[in-house]
Amino acid sequence: MTLKKLFPGLAFILLTVFNIQAQAAPAAFTSGSYQQILVSNANQPFMLVVWSINCPSCLKDMELLSSIHKSRPELKMIMLAADELSASEQIQQILEKNQLSEIENWVYAEENTQKLQFEIDPKWYGELPRTYFFDKAHQRTGVSGVLSKEDYDAMFAKILK
Repeated sequence: MTLKKLFPGLAFILLTVFNIQAQAAPAAFTSGSYQQILVSNANQPFMLVVWSINCPSCLKDMELLSSIHKSRPELKMIMLAADELSASEQIQQILEKNQLSEIENWVYAEENTQKLQFEIDPKWYGELPRTYFFDKAHQRTGVSGVLSKEDYDAMFAKILK
């Protein structure tokens, strides 16, 4: 008699548990996290997408970001939710729905969000969505608002040269 016959639901349970563990909750973004991201991506171009569960434009943009992630796996994409840590479950659901949960994800984890914004960019006033494109020397370009596929492609050409 096989294990499958003895425990028919065991495989399903194990796969479910593994899937939950494989898709970890977003990391806590605190003072110093931005520098940590820069250090861990030294000499590598990447894109930092700042979004929120309360931003309709951000949510609309998720499908395009998912498509870009699938078509350009060579480009590192990091997502930062500008929401409270208590919203992690909702953030995770949105990321999973858009197949973005397996990439690096962060969520604000301090009450003083203006301090976190200032650490990222002193010239940024908090408008969302906000996307930063970093070349391998970490020269960055920040863009507020929704971007088209053509906008992303133009920025990728700039940072990947």
